[in-house]
Amino acid sequence: MDDRREDPPRGTILGSWRGLVPIGVAAAAALFIGGGVDVVHRQQRADEKPHEAQPAAEAKRTEPRFVVGVTASGTALIVRDIHTGADVGLPVAAPQGRRFHRVAAVKDGSYIVASYADREVTFQRLHLDEDGRPKDLQDLPKATVPGVSTKWSELAASADGGTIAYVTYKGARSRVDVVSAATGTHKVWTTQASGRVGSLSWSGATLSFVWSSVRSVGGDLKETDHQVRTLDTGGAAGDLKLSKAVLNLPKGTTTAILSGKRIVAGVVKDSQLSLQAYTLAGEPAEVLWRQKVKGELTGLDTAHTGKRVLATAGDLYTQGVPAVPGEDLADAAW
Repeated sequence: MDDRREDPPRGTILGSWRGLVPIGVAAAAALFIGGGVDVVHRQQRADEKPHEAQPAAEAKRTEPRFVVGVTASGTALIVRDIHTGADVGLPVAAPQGRRFHRVAAVKDGSYIVASYADREVTFQRLHLDEDGRPKDLQDLPKATVPGVSTKWSELAASADGGTIAYVTYKGARSRVDVVSAATGTHKVWTTQASGRVGSLSWSGATLSFVWSSVRSVGGDLKETDHQVRTLDTGGAAGDLKLSKAVLNLPKGTTTAILSGKRIVAGVVKDSQLSLQAYTLAGEPAEVLWRQKVKGELTGLDTAHTGKRVLATAGDLYTQGVPAVPGEDLADAAW
């Protein structure tokens, strides 16, 4: 992944403030990628009929049918069927000279995608047709974030896709940008402490994240304490210390998201993933589900249509359906 992301620095003394895979016929995929032509864009130009908004009666909440992933190289987006794991349609090529880094789902079924080059993050919006095939990829030209996007960087989009949060890094110090997709209006929070800001998720105007203290061990960065914090993005910008501590995660738990009126945390032990719910007061609630997984837990993502959770742990997992292939993906959302 060296061709798509800059890694966080290594060997720094750190502190804390507590807190493209084959698709369909190989020849078709080779033509699509090798020719450098985005089939989605050609389809968009050929479509003469404007898209009409769904009537409210047809917009009832259902569970997602598809997951959108960023390939490990960052060169394309791939759509997969959540029930069969099969690829849907052709991959979508990254903008020329850029690499996709992160993807987040929006309530209307579209996806906000972050792409990176030359110390600047830009954003696009991907729409699928009713069968899950990529329909168009639209630039959000006013929404940009300066800075270095690394393997630690995170993306979260508000339910309507109108507000985007993105984390960049200067050395091992994080910067959280909250930007309007339509106007580009910015708010920024930074910190002089070294650590990782992960597991971004929205609940109204509240942005939650996991602050992970890090320290240098033998020249490598090791995460130590993990704490769920919330940030009122409608309040003052400035220092990340303005955020509020909500929950100190148990030992071994590094990933947690705000989902409605609860926190959902995940942990893998002996190849078994357990998802545990907590109240907003930090009290343990029920265990949501357990499942054997291939790898370590690297991400949790709430379905844009409801409360179900997608877990990335090698492959992609959610309750009640077979695992979706995910080892070739750098990020995924549904």
